[in-house]
Amino acid sequence: MEIGFLPITLWDLLDVVIVGFLLFQSYKLLRGSVAINIFIGVVTLIVLSWIVRSLNMELLSSIIGLLISTGVIILIIVFQPEVRRFLLLLGNNTLRQRSKFLDTLLDRKDDDNKERKESAKQLKKALLSMSKRKEGALIILNKKANLEGIAQTGVQINADISRPLLENIFFKNSPLHDGAMLIENDKIIAAGCILPLSDSVDLPQSVGLRHRAAVGITERTEVAAFVVSEETGTISLAVNGKLYRRLSKEKVEELVNLHL
Repeated sequence: MEIGFLPITLWDLLDVVIVGFLLFQSYKLLRGSVAINIFIGVVTLIVLSWIVRSLNMELLSSIIGLLISTGVIILIIVFQPEVRRFLLLLGNNTLRQRSKFLDTLLDRKDDDNKERKESAKQLKKALLSMSKRKEGALIILNKKANLEGIAQTGVQINADISRPLLENIFFKNSPLHDGAMLIENDKIIAAGCILPLSDSVDLPQSVGLRHRAAVGITERTEVAAFVVSEETGTISLAVNGKLYRRLSKEKVEELVNLHL
């Protein structure tokens, strides 16, 4: 196939689609952070390099090429958190697809549906109770991601989800109340965990460290994070690097059922 004087093959179209997809995914990962300005600058520099090469501007092309080649290491250093987040996201998606394939192959069924409903019920009651008393809390719900490194920063618990246990852990005088709780497979894995903070400029100035930690962990891996504000008692949810604040009781119940 030809467009004007340019021959175009199927591989050319595939090349454009792949590059466009990678650029779009990079933009999604960097959107809302200060690194987005650097990303736009890099894309502009690449487009400018392509233009000057097309116009046979040898001197300018050489200078821009030198900047690009020597700037790769600098960019890796600058974008280190974003590169790490991209690789974690890619790995988590691969593991999730493999798990779904095995589930289909072995025809596994959810035998613990009753237990999961009870766990969701206990978690909802605890969130609403702590919200009413304005007790700060940060709870991470994980289904597929590997958070072993995060769990090791806290105290190992490995207990069933129960309202009294959650409320005792996040009680103001408890030594674990300032950290995050990690829940996996209807079990409280650890508490008092340390999470990475988000540097997103889209977050309101009024949000505290709990909310920034919740957004930070969801920027890096696919988990859901519930936050109870110690100042206002409102319940928020962080997912995919976004923060949804002031959730109603009905919304909390719906979202707990969805993410647990």
